[in-house]
Amino acid sequence: VQLQASGGGLVQAGDSLRLSCAASARTLRGYVMGWFRQPLGKERAFVAAIRWSGGSTHYADSVKGRFTLSRDNAKNTVYLQMNSLKSEDTAVYYCVAKPDRGLPTIRDGNRYDYWGQGTQVTVSS
Repeated sequence: VQLQASGGGLVQAGDSLRLSCAASARTLRGYVMGWFRQPLGKERAFVAAIRWSGGSTHYADSVKGRFTLSRDNAKNTVYLQMNSLKSEDTAVYYCVAKPDRGLPTIRDGNRYDYWGQGTQVTVSS
């Protein structure tokens, strides 16, 4: 599975931005897709994920209520709509995917098999 992420950029605090990630797979049934982020000099952190079978979404507490993850089944693409952006959202955002191994593994970056190239999101205050 290859992941192609896009949509990063420079915005001001309070603005919105949408990231996209297209997966080159025949089907994503039985997979999880999501996003992690890594601020400069800090560890990567879970942002959001969606279980393709069933469509349940999961968010980090820091983005809950501001970010929305959605999918387009026909395009094998996920979208991360980021609203009310804050300076602390500044990071490189990585699209990820893995076979669905259950909820306990959703937030563990070490359990993801596929990573996109990363896209920079910079929020100026």
